[in-house]
Amino acid sequence: MSALAGRRVVVTAGPTFEDIDPVRFLGNRSSGKMGFAVAADAVARGADVVLVAGPVTLPTPEGLERIDVRSAAQMHAAVMSALPCDAYLGAAAVADYTPASVSARKLKKQPGQDALVLQLVRTRDILADVAAHAQRPQVVVGFAAETDDLEAYARAKLAAKNVDLIAANRVGVHGSGFESDDNTLIVFDARNATPLGPASKADVARGLLDLVEARLS
Repeated sequence: MSALAGRRVVVTAGPTFEDIDPVRFLGNRSSGKMGFAVAADAVARGADVVLVAGPVTLPTPEGLERIDVRSAAQMHAAVMSALPCDAYLGAAAVADYTPASVSARKLKKQPGQDALVLQLVRTRDILADVAAHAQRPQVVVGFAAETDDLEAYARAKLAAKNVDLIAANRVGVHGSGFESDDNTLIVFDARNATPLGPASKADVARGLLDLVEARLS
């Protein structure tokens, strides 16, 4: 029997969109496919899964509870309301910054205006807040998408946020990462680095959840 059977698992997936005005927003290229693959495999192992999804166009995997959100603030609230859980996997690409204010009207070009300055403020750190929660999950997994110095940044995030695993992938690599059906991860803990892939995101999700199961059992 899977160590996840009967356990409560919370997974985040997809991007967040931070509104500027009724027309424009700040976003990123996350498709949500990795997080959805993780959620689907957790269901297959018998877990009670809550999937908090940013704005994506993916069908809902069978057998789980899906909560749709748009912004980082909404995702934070949804995750906190889903706790406590046994395992948390934060696969979403959550915005680090959001506009300080949202214009009620479309921002128009003004004569002589050659630049537009947006004031951005930090969003709340979902991963760190989960790891610091009074009812902390037994296993907390963060994700890191990096363009360079993958291991250094991943290990720094592992320590700074007090999480158990960081699943890191290098973005900008053809056939892997954002918008792709395939992925390559290196999963770091305090001592080890475990490569997963290159493979389909479904296969990578299975490898990642094997590592989660090992910690739960």
